[in-house]
Amino acid sequence: MKPTLTLLAALLLTPLAALHAAELVEVRRIWDLAPHNAFTDLLRFQGRWFCVFREGEGHGSPDGAVRVITSADGMKWESSSLTRLTPEGFSEMKPRILPQGFYMDLRDPHLCVTPDGRLMLNSCLTYNDRRNWQSLGWFSDDGKTWGKAVLIAEPQYWLWRVTWHKGIAYGVGRIATERIPRLYRSHDGRQFEVLVKDGDFFPHVPGPSEATIRFLPDDTALCLLRLNRVAGAKTDHGHLGIARPPYTHWTWKDLGMPIGGPNLIELPDKRLAAAVRLYDGKIRTALCWLDPPTGKLDEFLALPSGGDTSYAGLVFHEGLLWVSYYSSHEGKASIYLARVRLERFRKGSLSDLPSLPSL
Repeated sequence: MKPTLTLLAALLLTPLAALHAAELVEVRRIWDLAPHNAFTDLLRFQGRWFCVFREGEGHGSPDGAVRVITSADGMKWESSSLTRLTPEGFSEMKPRILPQGFYMDLRDPHLCVTPDGRLMLNSCLTYNDRRNWQSLGWFSDDGKTWGKAVLIAEPQYWLWRVTWHKGIAYGVGRIATERIPRLYRSHDGRQFEVLVKDGDFFPHVPGPSEATIRFLPDDTALCLLRLNRVAGAKTDHGHLGIARPPYTHWTWKDLGMPIGGPNLIELPDKRLAAAVRLYDGKIRTALCWLDPPTGKLDEFLALPSGGDTSYAGLVFHEGLLWVSYYSSHEGKASIYLARVRLERFRKGSLSDLPSLPSL
């Protein structure tokens, strides 16, 4: 048999499940010093790992602060910075709605790299006993020293995650209490404008919550969106949005299941891996394959997790998928880092075979 046909036969006879198999190489707890440690993101910057998360007395306590930790190898971690806000410090930023008490909770921090090579951290402050919300951004050259906080987006709109594409920052914000979304963009990460809003962005309002936008090489935008079961909501199923430039017209696919803490990464072989909280059966942090044409999530690995969990950061590095997340399955909510080997990237796997020539 010719080598080409032998290779073709091997590919055709390989079970599809084997092509998508995953191995949990390692998972370790990397931080648990606060009473409650949660809501992570993960990034490589200047040859180091950076992980950001919220610290507080509890899941919804009024004292949330943002901790950044760093590591050279992903094994030994140290604190890089801790940011918390006081009523006095926040008032100096001249927000439209001033704080009236000591309820100052920074929530769900995320990291990204700006086009000029700086780290950007964004979070949202909830204050005045959770009646008011203000999204904020910080910038750093090294991940240790951060500039003054900048008010971003509109008051009362929680801008959850920022993603840069071709020099422009995009992110979905929503009125936290009413779950009504809008898509923002910015040319500098400081001044955000509304690109498309409310029902023109997502038709099923109220309900939208956390959202992650990623861009494919052909400039297609994907939005992985969580929905909450609130009064007037038509569904609590997660949705996948798809749009082409200029990203003002979106089509949506129902994922068929509730999700939480959505994140998404495109792998070098063009597969899309999502990290979400799943609620069917045991609540868990799950890794799933995402198929945009069908709008389906297919779980391929449940990470050691349970209870209060999810909100993952995703980085593909040196042949492994690195995943930061939090979980309370071992007691209090703590920060974990998992390393996952995917079958196509296993040494000696089919990914190492030469490309098939044209027949």
